[in-house]
Amino acid sequence: MAYSSSVRSASHCKDKSVIEREIVELTPALRAFARRFLRSDDDIDDLVQETLLKALNSLHLYQPGTSLKSWLFTILRNTFCTNYRRQKREPAGMDAAMEQVAIAPTQEWVLREHELQRALTLLSDDRRRALTLVAAGTSYEEAAKMCGCRIGTLKSRVSRARECLVAMLGNHLVD
Repeated sequence: MAYSSSVRSASHCKDKSVIEREIVELTPALRAFARRFLRSDDDIDDLVQETLLKALNSLHLYQPGTSLKSWLFTILRNTFCTNYRRQKREPAGMDAAMEQVAIAPTQEWVLREHELQRALTLLSDDRRRALTLVAAGTSYEEAAKMCGCRIGTLKSRVSRARECLVAMLGNHLVD
């Protein structure tokens, strides 16, 4: 009896190595199947590697005589679905960082805009015009021509307009 069980374990080892060889031969088919779920080659490699690892660790669950290819494809599909659900539930990297960024409510921004508009009306016309031109992206040279003054004068007007706005609004507009 002891002899037959040792023969069985020897043949079981032989079967296991044959199955492992077949798994290696099916790796290109696994990669092709993984391409249906993912686009990035790195992600495909990771999914196939994880699938192979799970398959080799669960080789004792494989039933000889059934389709090894179907068994591996099922493991790959289930692994993808599990990873997909995990990513949705627990975002990683940049997604997690973006979720933690505090965004001010839109109502607060609307109030800040109204405060800024009121403060701009309190500026002198030349300072308001100089500031709005430069803030809109007009170069200092072009803005100076439009205002009919020298560049130094325009820069002075913009600087004084900014100082007046900070004095009127405080620093709460700058986050």
